[in-house]
Amino acid sequence: MSTNNNMVETLNQAWDFLGKGNFDGLAALYATDMVFVLPGQNDVLSGRDAFRAALDNIGAALPPGFDIKGLRYCVGDSEVMNVVEWTSTKLPDGSQSAILWKFDGDGQITEERWFVDTEQWKAAF
Repeated sequence: MSTNNNMVETLNQAWDFLGKGNFDGLAALYATDMVFVLPGQNDVLSGRDAFRAALDNIGAALPPGFDIKGLRYCVGDSEVMNVVEWTSTKLPDGSQSAILWKFDGDGQITEERWFVDTEQWKAAF
């Protein structure tokens, strides 16, 4: 069973892997049957292999100049709500998005669901 500290440690490791471009390490934190729900909630990636393949094009999925300025975690039972403070080239004053992370009993991520202001996100490109 995942503990609160383990879930937050896993997410800190995930953000670190993403920032360093270690996509194999990042994908290994996810369960094989994981689900990734993209901003707008209409696009879904199912499975770790599909998620790993999508990471090769992560630059196209994020606004130009995307820079994370802060992370906050709200921890629940087997899930974490992550508030991400970020800036981008077209939004230099920044914005916030939320991500819901769900975990299985082995501590692997089973779901990553982004919540964004869709109009603002589109305007950032």
